[in-house]
Amino acid sequence: MPKDPIAARREYSGPALFSFGFRPFFLFGALWAALSAPLWMHAYAGGDAMVGAAPALAWHIHEMLFGFIAAIVAGFLLTAVPNWTGRLPVMGWPLAGLFALWAAGRAAMLFYAELGIAAAVIDSAFLVVLVGLLGREVVTGGNAKNVPVIVFASLFALANICFHAALLFGLDWRPAQGVAIAVIAMLIALIGGRIVPSFTRNWLVQQGQSDLPAPMGLYDRASLLALAVALVLWIALPFDWFTGAFLLIAGAMHTGRVVRWKGWKTTAEPLVLILHVGYAWLPLALVLMGLSMIAPVVVPASAALHALTAGAMGTMTLAVMTRASLGHTGRERTADLWTSAIYVLVVTGALIRVVAPVALGPAQFAALGVSAMMWSSAFALFFVRYGPILMGPRKR
Repeated sequence: MPKDPIAARREYSGPALFSFGFRPFFLFGALWAALSAPLWMHAYAGGDAMVGAAPALAWHIHEMLFGFIAAIVAGFLLTAVPNWTGRLPVMGWPLAGLFALWAAGRAAMLFYAELGIAAAVIDSAFLVVLVGLLGREVVTGGNAKNVPVIVFASLFALANICFHAALLFGLDWRPAQGVAIAVIAMLIALIGGRIVPSFTRNWLVQQGQSDLPAPMGLYDRASLLALAVALVLWIALPFDWFTGAFLLIAGAMHTGRVVRWKGWKTTAEPLVLILHVGYAWLPLALVLMGLSMIAPVVVPASAALHALTAGAMGTMTLAVMTRASLGHTGRERTADLWTSAIYVLVVTGALIRVVAPVALGPAQFAALGVSAMMWSSAFALFFVRYGPILMGPRKR
């Protein structure tokens, strides 16, 4: 007879760091974000063509997507899937082994030329194993509702494999980058569409308010479909005005989602408000991406892309990381000054990065430096503030 998941968690006596998936992956994913962004800026400032014996720009993009973001996705899904399925979470030595596989991938990317195909295999293995573990749980648990999440995770793993193949054989890795970014955007829209209105509703009810976020409905499903079509067009026809127009439509529809969730009512609690701010980056990015295709002189493509990556991905990851770290370790779900500072740093850093391309000469380079410093400082501060929480025992 399968062991009761709650009982198994209570019986666990190993290191607290490996008692739940969010602990190691949130903590060290944040550390990697804090370290890799400045490393990229150092290479960019020095005009270095290579980082870790891999092309500098490719290394930067790979480590932001398949290093940092992959860790946060892993931490979230390893925590959420057991809750969705009611099955035993991955913990103890199996979790430590999975984390070691992720860490080995980061090390391998720093010795890409020396390791060659071995580096690609080591790094790719992490996401493949993760998808296998999560897929088994969803299928065994009969949780068909969450099959799309596993499909997106599988596409993300495949994109990583294709990225490595392109690097090894001198091909264009940008299509793989596009698929990975599109997958994360869809996960933000899909999972964010669940947690943002749900957590907002719960908080507003606690405050005695009755004007609550709109429930998931036809409008939300139409918005997800519009986003999926827009992102497919963005990958297949990245310079077509029709793609730009569809991105604008998707951006407008997801703006509607943000409005329907009534985030302005949560200003008293930054831990809830940041979820709305993080999600609002998504429609802003879609609009900027659309405008960059229709009017590229007005909106540079790099500004639009970083609204999605540094803005939506950076902010939403920290919004989820802080809330989950507090809630799943038995702490009160409220933002202290340190947590609020994390939010200010990541949002401001992303805003500066989006605006930076319109600056000229030295001013642009200075803006990029300030943006990288603030954005990476947000994750460094998370590591310092939440490290003791994630490595320590749960509060009773």
